[in-house]
Amino acid sequence: MAAVQRGRDVVFMFFGTSWAHAVERGFMFSEDRLSGALLEHPEVRRVLVCDPYRSVLGVASDAVRRRTPAPFPSSDTARLHQPLRLRRSDPHAPARSVARYEASVRRAARRFRLERPVVITTHPIVAGFGRFDWAGPVTYYAFDDWSASVPHRPWWPAFDEAYSRLRTEQRRAVAITERALERIAPTGPSAVVPNGVEPKEWLELGPPPAWFAAKAHPRLLYVGSLESRVDVEQVRATAEVFPDASVTLVGKLLDPGHFESLRALPNVEVHGTLVSRDEVVRLIAASDVCLVPHVRNPLTEAMSPLKLYEYLAGGRPVAAVDLPPIAKVKGRIALVGATEDFPAAVQRALDMGPASEEERRAFVAEHSWQRRFDALLELALAV
Repeated sequence: MAAVQRGRDVVFMFFGTSWAHAVERGFMFSEDRLSGALLEHPEVRRVLVCDPYRSVLGVASDAVRRRTPAPFPSSDTARLHQPLRLRRSDPHAPARSVARYEASVRRAARRFRLERPVVITTHPIVAGFGRFDWAGPVTYYAFDDWSASVPHRPWWPAFDEAYSRLRTEQRRAVAITERALERIAPTGPSAVVPNGVEPKEWLELGPPPAWFAAKAHPRLLYVGSLESRVDVEQVRATAEVFPDASVTLVGKLLDPGHFESLRALPNVEVHGTLVSRDEVVRLIAASDVCLVPHVRNPLTEAMSPLKLYEYLAGGRPVAAVDLPPIAKVKGRIALVGATEDFPAAVQRALDMGPASEEERRAFVAEHSWQRRFDALLELALAV
């Protein structure tokens, strides 16, 4: 690896969220964490954080609903850029839109007097279609495989073209799994950097929320987006094999119909509300087994499940489908093979029991976001 030039200026661009939304959801996901880390990383001199395009109507709607955006900690070393446009969603043919977006970012960087800034973006289309002749090296941080995401299907051709351009320009790429990196197939410097945890969140685990404390043992818990990646048949089978257990699924309910068949089961609760980061920690700490009952498809095979690291940070045993990124993680994990039923893994996880406090804290230290982003920036800032 080439030497890192200390004190580089950085332009960071979101894809799936904005700064205000990242704050609102408690810096829950990878790109949220990275945006915050750049503000205080010793190798970063100044950073311009850029929201994706927002529509004028969307901003006006927030004002009508009196949603006050979270303040950005502006300073001599950090600024926020919030570009606006008329249309709500990205076009399927994005070249002109990316050119306008890049021009607005370039103007903001000039106003901030950034010197040949390094560009780090989680936006695959911007990473590929942007010219960035005014900036330093460009690194694409792939925290998911968007080319396998069904909600993003209309943009799949644009993703393919963006990856092709990224390869032509020999741009740098960091992905959360080997499979996600293979999908990009970069020709420039690259690295695999999995998800992690924030140690400060896991120092003191705290008591469970009252509604969860009232549930029967063993408490079986899933935390994450409630959508089609969850194998509801495996959840149903688990609830039926363990009728005295409580099975709780917690997260934003993105696909209500997908979980309708579970509502008739007396020991299953679909808690379809996004909870705070503090509550996530306390839920995990009070569970007996945590679950990763994902379906097997290209999207889940390229994921680095954030929930898995959080489950283990809480010292909980885990029952999980045997997917490549999960199998690489060391910890109290009972893997479910392709021909095995999920309840059998749940029983093995129950038999394992929780980790000791020493084991739990060692896992947290080894998989901290700081270590993850040190590895990412070693590549992105290299001269």
